[in-house]
Amino acid sequence: MRFARRKPKPDGVRGSWLKRSVLGMALAMTLPLGVSVVGSGATATAAFDPSGFDFWVDSPVMGPIKSRIFRAKDGNTDRVVYALDGMRAPQTLNGWEIETNVAQVLTDWNINVVMPVGGQSSFYADWNAPSSFFGIGPTGFGSSSGSGATETFLDGPGKSYRYDWETFLTSQLRSALRDRLGFRADRNGAFGLSMGGSAALTLAAYHPDQFSFAGSFSGYLNISAPGMREAIRAAMIDAGGYNVDAMAPPWGPQWLRMDPFVFAPQLIANGTRLWIAAGSGVPSQQDWALPPGAAADHIIRGAPLEAMALANTRAFQVRMMTLGAQNAVYSFPDVGVHDWFNWQDEAYRMIPDLSANIG
Repeated sequence: MRFARRKPKPDGVRGSWLKRSVLGMALAMTLPLGVSVVGSGATATAAFDPSGFDFWVDSPVMGPIKSRIFRAKDGNTDRVVYALDGMRAPQTLNGWEIETNVAQVLTDWNINVVMPVGGQSSFYADWNAPSSFFGIGPTGFGSSSGSGATETFLDGPGKSYRYDWETFLTSQLRSALRDRLGFRADRNGAFGLSMGGSAALTLAAYHPDQFSFAGSFSGYLNISAPGMREAIRAAMIDAGGYNVDAMAPPWGPQWLRMDPFVFAPQLIANGTRLWIAAGSGVPSQQDWALPPGAAADHIIRGAPLEAMALANTRAFQVRMMTLGAQNAVYSFPDVGVHDWFNWQDEAYRMIPDLSANIG
């Protein structure tokens, strides 16, 4: 399997590219909120897959959390991967189940799939506090569905309680999968899109006893770069009305701990196998083939978002190269915007490498 590899751009060019990308994301976020969102992880009709089953585990902080489990075709319990959702992760199903057939492909490769459900705008992190603005929490009227700033003061996950996702994934869920299903608790894999891609690397960096493989598709892998916090702020407000400052105080140790660019040496020291990918921001034939309104949405919103993800991913690649890393595969296809067409295709490319590095 061959992957297109491009030379990193000179620093000045890369810097201006990042500025344009951040501006593009800000413009994308100011589009009318009535327009559907690219790669939302939610559609009008959820694509429920009856081959999976609900697996409920209690979090001491967040309460009962549902995951969807898809069993390996050969019945093994040694090969396990966590598939992480994006910013608009709904409370019903994981976006990978709603939008793709990746679970079926993985189970055909004899890999057990764990799809946590929920956690919109969470980055799958342990937050500093419940999301609120100016000390004002949810009003108790209505609930967040992940469709914009109008939901800033509405009820929703992570607003009446503090998000505690990293602890949940690496403690309560991990133990329950081992104790109740017999799943292996080490040499697992994790991959995700957008915020889920960043989170997969974070989980692998700080929990090497659990994760031997991590994949990031269109992840934000340089969140301490100029303008990135404000870009994420805009994205979180648009994705359910969340406050980034409740996740991690500005530029504090907790924020730096979440930045793959910063913790890259830890991934190298762990020997974690990495799959790092981002699209070019150029629409694919699948994007152009959509009905005009949907195509415009994918392209107008998805292109600048993917351009920013690509800038972040390239910066992370350069950082890893300067550290002499030998544990990463990079995939930069010629087409792909910030949407499920891109992420599903990337998952297909990744699966053989994932299969070889877990269990």
